[in-house]
Amino acid sequence: MTEHVKMAPDAGLSKPMVSLFSAAAGIAVANLYYAQPLLTAVATSFGISSGTASLLATLSQVGYTVGLALLVPLADVTNRRRLLLLLLAVTAVALGASAAAPSFAVLAIAAAILSTSAVAGPILVPLAATLAAPHQRGAVTGSVMSGVLMGVLLSRTAGGLLAQVAGWRTVYAAAAVLTLGLAALLYRILPDLAPAERLSYGALLGSVVRLVGEEPVLRWRMAFGVLGFGAFSVLWTSVAFQLARPPYSFGEAVIGLFGLAGAAGAMAAKAAGKATDSRADHTVSGLMFATMLAGWLLLGVHGGHLLAALVAGVVVLDLGVQGAHVTNLAVALRLRPAARSRITTAYMTSVFLGGVAGSAASGAAFAAGGWGAVVLTGSAFSAAALAIWALSARGAVRGMTAA
Repeated sequence: MTEHVKMAPDAGLSKPMVSLFSAAAGIAVANLYYAQPLLTAVATSFGISSGTASLLATLSQVGYTVGLALLVPLADVTNRRRLLLLLLAVTAVALGASAAAPSFAVLAIAAAILSTSAVAGPILVPLAATLAAPHQRGAVTGSVMSGVLMGVLLSRTAGGLLAQVAGWRTVYAAAAVLTLGLAALLYRILPDLAPAERLSYGALLGSVVRLVGEEPVLRWRMAFGVLGFGAFSVLWTSVAFQLARPPYSFGEAVIGLFGLAGAAGAMAAKAAGKATDSRADHTVSGLMFATMLAGWLLLGVHGGHLLAALVAGVVVLDLGVQGAHVTNLAVALRLRPAARSRITTAYMTSVFLGGVAGSAASGAAFAAGGWGAVVLTGSAFSAAALAIWALSARGAVRGMTAA
């Protein structure tokens, strides 16, 4: 019989266990983003336009949003270990189908399926928060979220490099193998925790809606999440197209390396998580929104033709987005301990709806006006978040912070 790690919430999480949770969450969420540096190669392979290829990014966001809304709440009322293993198995099968896709239509369908099932990360984050001791909860949330963010960003680098060497189909095949390996790891380390509540599926989904209605702090953090991740998706949906055209004319490998530029956001994630343990979250939020806007300024002034400005803009923007994201989630998870997966569902669903909007707006903006239109679109998302925060700082918006 396999011996499982025994972890009790009162004991907290050791540093090695936090690292394992971080790595697992990063590997799980990476499956959603491998496609982004591959869009140009996919377009060439199937003889389609860049606009059509960018539908992969939009479909991935839509599928992930569906998974967040309909699957993640189950973690509050079912065995989380079994749920995670089932989701990873479905994801691995869909990745294999993507690798073998004979047409763009099949690839799009497989992408929708794998993105719907690729919600292990949003289940692992509240699970880690539950297992953490109260005094370390914000720091643990920040650490695991930094793993998620590294997975998001480094998946682009790995995907681009592997595609350059062995083709875009190999990226999906390798991801399928890695996902199966993650399932084996989680089978060994995760405890069998009793569900927090017993609810029917209909009542479970209804309780998510009630939580949003009853918690003003959650609603405002959801609004910030929409705008922050919208800005994030505006950048990463179109930056591959900008880098593939003159004056840059980079291949998939170099485009994928831009994920390393955004990895600085993981540092902001850890710092923001620790700040929420000291209840400095409102100040941190404003700082992060201002940082996002500064990133777009760099991208707009010289990012269209100067590589150093483009890299600097990506770093600064990702610092702001990821710091704001972790602050939002850590604050929300303080609200109701027994409903952390449902709170994650509400917050992350709004975040990825923002991602859908950002991806769609970015593709349309790039097609209509090139990089300049993309920068204006992303700046609008960031400026809106900063404006709402500024109103709250003046007392014009009520219920912004947790008690």
